[in-house]
Amino acid sequence: MFSLCDGCVMSAKKDGLVNMGGFLALKDKELADACTNLLIITEGFVTYGGLSGRDMEAIALGLREVFDEDYLKYRIRSTEYLGEMLYKMGVPLIWPIGGHAVYIDAKSFYTHIPVDKYPGQALVCELYLKGGIRSVEIGSVMFGKYDKKGKLIPAPNELVRLAIPRRVYTQSHIEYVIEVFKLLIENKRDVKGFVITEESEFLRHFTAKFKHAE
Repeated sequence: MFSLCDGCVMSAKKDGLVNMGGFLALKDKELADACTNLLIITEGFVTYGGLSGRDMEAIALGLREVFDEDYLKYRIRSTEYLGEMLYKMGVPLIWPIGGHAVYIDAKSFYTHIPVDKYPGQALVCELYLKGGIRSVEIGSVMFGKYDKKGKLIPAPNELVRLAIPRRVYTQSHIEYVIEVFKLLIENKRDVKGFVITEESEFLRHFTAKFKHAE
C-alpha cells in the first residue's frame, strides 16, 4: 500500500495504543528535510518531535502490540457486536461495521430535525444527557460551510461516531450503550435541534456554543 503513495500521516492515539503522538512518513528526501527543519523550529528535534521520551517509547511498543491477534479479535468483535445490535434495533448506521467505531446516521435517526438544526449534535447531546456517553458529531457542525449569503451548505452526511477506546471497555459497557439507545428510540420525537450561537472561523466544532432551536 505504501509503495503506491508519496507519504502518510498517522495519529497513534487510537490504534497505536498511546495517549499522545503520531508520525509523518515521506518518500521524497527533500520534502522530508524541509519538514524536519520546520519541526525543529516549531516542535523540537526530529527524534522526539515535541513528545516526551516516555511517549516515544510507548508508540514504539504500541505499534507492535496492536498486531496481537487476540487483541485484534476482541476489539473488532466488540465493535461489530455494538453495531449489529443497534442495527437489529432499527438504528440507522453505516454498514458494514469497521474495527474502530460505529457511525450512526443522525439525519435518519431524527427525521424531524432538518440538517440546518444539526441532528448529529442533537444525538451527541442526548447520548451524554441520558447516558453519560461521550461521542462526536461528524456532520454539518464539523464540515458544514456557508455560502456568500450566510446560508448553510450542509455536509454530505450527518453522522455521530461512537469510537471505542482500546483496552478500556468490557462487554457490560457495550451492553449499557445498547440500553441507552433503547431509551433514545422511545423518546426520539421529543428531541429538538440546535442553532449555533457562537463559533470560531476555523474548526468550530471544538469550541462552538449552541442553544435549542425554536
